Amino acid sequence: MFGLIHIYCGNGKGKTTAATGLAVRAAGFGKKVIFTQFFKNGSSCEIKSLKKLENISLFHCETPYGLFSKMTEEEKESAKKDYSELLERALSSAEEADLLVLDEAVSSCNYGIINEERLCEFLENKPKELEVVLTGRHPSEKLLSLADYVTEMKKIKHPYDEGIGARKGIEF
Repeated sequence: MFGLIHIYCGNGKGKTTAATGLAVRAAGFGKKVIFTQFFKNGSSCEIKSLKKLENISLFHCETPYGLFSKMTEEEKESAKKDYSELLERALSSAEEADLLVLDEAVSSCNYGIINEERLCEFLENKPKELEVVLTGRHPSEKLLSLADYVTEMKKIKHPYDEGIGARKGIEF
């Protein structure tokens, strides 16, 4: 058996939800899962549920940086250091995993918060059996070329456009 690379991208809702669903399915089958989140602080509802499941290890940054667009230059540098360390921790832990989820890794690469070259190097040389999921908007051509699956979530209509904010337990 060999593992494949998935990218869940696009402007629509559902990227993290799809990654979470795959993590639950893999853990239910007895596979070991590393679920890592960038730009999120580990307090979202899916994380609360994943914590209850065997075979899932959760990694996130302890510092709540918030939205990239609202970060100061100092916060961006701090986030880059923290998220780069988080990436390395996840990649080294993946050596003994069956599934590695890197939620918002694509966006983190786009903002220069994690090094895309480092991520691509890992993907090109990952353990043969390891399944990897990346989520986020606007994956680079390099990431797309490394992926075996690319699924785009396309927004057609969203309540946010009507002024309805994200709801706990539904959007986060």
